[in-house]
Amino acid sequence: MTAPPAQKKAAKRLTPAVLVIGGGAGGLNAAIAAREEGADVLLLDERKVPGGQYFKQSASPDATPLDPQQADGKALLRAALDAGVQIQSQTEVWGAFDGPEIMASDPECVYAIRPRALIVATGAYERPAMIPGWTLPGVMTVGAAQTLWRSYRTLSGRRIALFGNGPLTAQVALELANGGAEIVLLGEAASSPWKRTQAATRMLRSDPRLTIKGIRMLAELRRQGVSLRHMTKPTKIEQTDSGLWVSYEVHGRTKQVEADAVCLNFGFQPQNEILRLLGTKMRFDSRYDQLRPERSEMMETSVHGVFAVGDCCGLGGAPAAAVEGRIAGRAAAGSKVTHTKEQSELSSHRAFQDALWQVYAATPVQLETVTPDTIVCRCEEITKRVLDDAMGNGHTDIGAVKRATRVGMGRCQGRYCGPALAGYMARRLDLDVQDLSFFAPRIPIKPVDIGTLVAAENLLDQDGSDD
Repeated sequence: MTAPPAQKKAAKRLTPAVLVIGGGAGGLNAAIAAREEGADVLLLDERKVPGGQYFKQSASPDATPLDPQQADGKALLRAALDAGVQIQSQTEVWGAFDGPEIMASDPECVYAIRPRALIVATGAYERPAMIPGWTLPGVMTVGAAQTLWRSYRTLSGRRIALFGNGPLTAQVALELANGGAEIVLLGEAASSPWKRTQAATRMLRSDPRLTIKGIRMLAELRRQGVSLRHMTKPTKIEQTDSGLWVSYEVHGRTKQVEADAVCLNFGFQPQNEILRLLGTKMRFDSRYDQLRPERSEMMETSVHGVFAVGDCCGLGGAPAAAVEGRIAGRAAAGSKVTHTKEQSELSSHRAFQDALWQVYAATPVQLETVTPDTIVCRCEEITKRVLDDAMGNGHTDIGAVKRATRVGMGRCQGRYCGPALAGYMARRLDLDVQDLSFFAPRIPIKPVDIGTLVAAENLLDQDGSDD
């Protein structure tokens, strides 16, 4: 439970020309581009040090970067500050109203922000594997283990097992191994990329640099004695006196391994609650199992003055997010100029991502395959059996199941259980997934204390707002 504030929070109204939400590759590039066009730019980021998931900066600003990727992020952040972007870190956005009007707060103050243009660059959440034991202590997403190491120089365990789908899992395994961890298992759900030569060739043609970087990463893993096992998925995790006992399937056979920490990553889910609250038109991409906003070539959504870039629009990767950010930043600042070179770069990045996920194509761990006692909503400890019973009693839409079971009513507001349940219900009822298949976004979209809500209400009342 969030502790009450020690003192009454201050409340401020801000009116920047351009507001950017999210300080990753897309957000920082958008902010810089808007400043270069002369706009007054405010960027909000919930981390202590912006940089997003890709650049993932150290919590200590003076720390030496671990690698070129982190160094590039540090340089990009410096460029944003040098350009005159006002950056507010440790600031969470928890509400969005028509206008647009954005509600946010940091530890000392609550903000009601009404920009002329809004750029949403909030990124994505990782998808864990909802299997028995996925909520045990020591089990985390791959990104969480990466944050512990890259931001705080802390290993999640001495012996670490990683399971996932996509290149992030292998990248983090290498980073943890370089940090001194023993990688007891690195499991990839997809088959070997060398079996999908056409897609691999398209990757090489679209972005030779990134493809070669990936090949070198796999070679370095082998050099360090880390064996990458394809066609491998975890099935159950159990707590023992000496650690975590993981059962997994590899090529149809069940095996086991013991570890101190287990890291899971089976894709990503766009963090699009702000866009949905603002009423932007969405479409469901069945290939990636993601809800994505409709956008123009200038990255503007169906809501005038609201732009969206990066992985909150669907998995596209940091290079694509950077280009989208530059395009959106100029457009949000009022520029009508288009750059053919950037459109060409964006096409290449998207072609690379398309080929990449053909190489890594794999069936995700779905709720149909897990046991009835598996927890689906960890905040409220709702099991698959409880959800099945609710659907068996005639609750055939996700809102009715939520009211009957409390699924999705916890602190995370259904970020993890919501998409999993939406897909499960659609497949069970033989329906197409659409926006209404997901939990309706509600304010606050992030946990806030009563002091924050009181300060926000007083601020809105002073402005004469009916929101």
